[in-house]
Amino acid sequence: MLTASIVVHKTPAGQLQKAINCLLNSHVDKIYIIDNSPGESLSAIALFSPKIDYRHVENNGFGAGHNIALREVIEPASDADNAKHNENPCGFHLVMNADVCWEGDVLTPLLNYLQENPDVGMVMPKTFYPDGDLQYTCRMLPTPFDLFAKRFLPASLTKKRMERYLLAPHNHDIAINCPYLLGSFLLFRNDALRQCGVFDECFFMYPEDIDITRRIHEHWRTMYWPGVSIIHEHAAASRKSFRMLRIHLVNMIIYFNKWGWLCDKKRRLYNRRLLNSISYIPPSSRPSARG
Repeated sequence: MLTASIVVHKTPAGQLQKAINCLLNSHVDKIYIIDNSPGESLSAIALFSPKIDYRHVENNGFGAGHNIALREVIEPASDADNAKHNENPCGFHLVMNADVCWEGDVLTPLLNYLQENPDVGMVMPKTFYPDGDLQYTCRMLPTPFDLFAKRFLPASLTKKRMERYLLAPHNHDIAINCPYLLGSFLLFRNDALRQCGVFDECFFMYPEDIDITRRIHEHWRTMYWPGVSIIHEHAAASRKSFRMLRIHLVNMIIYFNKWGWLCDKKRRLYNRRLLNSISYIPPSSRPSARG
């Protein structure tokens, strides 16, 4: 069984409809639309298909919104659900943004990849910006300096470090077991979520994808797989709004308080293991880095 969830907040109806169409064309069994907006202007979207489950909820953040769906799909609510789970114990759930779209059936190859690789707990496909540039969605676990430099220092001073953090010098045409996958499109094996937990709701937004990837990475492979590709508009709101920048910074402080600022032994281990496993592309052959 494949389910999906999209958390929206004042999202343009046309953009959301485009994302839903991609899911319906990919034979998803159920689509949760979790609406964090002040009003219910998007509620009519539920009329488009019986597969859509629209929920208007209090805005407790991105991860908390997705957790409404995740808890339902990984925790059977009745004896009948338990029986169904025992017949098909795996199940998969897609967490995606409303600004993601694709051509054709992207999900079937990803599901096949998960079924052929039972040690993979989550997977993300190759991702492009709408203009065709590659989006670096598999990354090293960040240090405090990586995020400070990315936001506040001139690009000319941080270019080499940012390229290393974003894995820009490396071949994105091969699969990578990565401890940080960007949260715009994450296909989870439900058993991995049962073992490692859902999104940590202490994060309102931003680092919840780093946190959940590294938790699953401790027990499963967490894969970037370029066998299929999607398009992600990637609004990068914290670069355009002081309010969103403040939310980003506050939540990154919570993240480093949880995992460690300077002393994070698992970060060091996972990043070293990652860099030792991937192949290098010469500067003349690689696209420019965009975060």
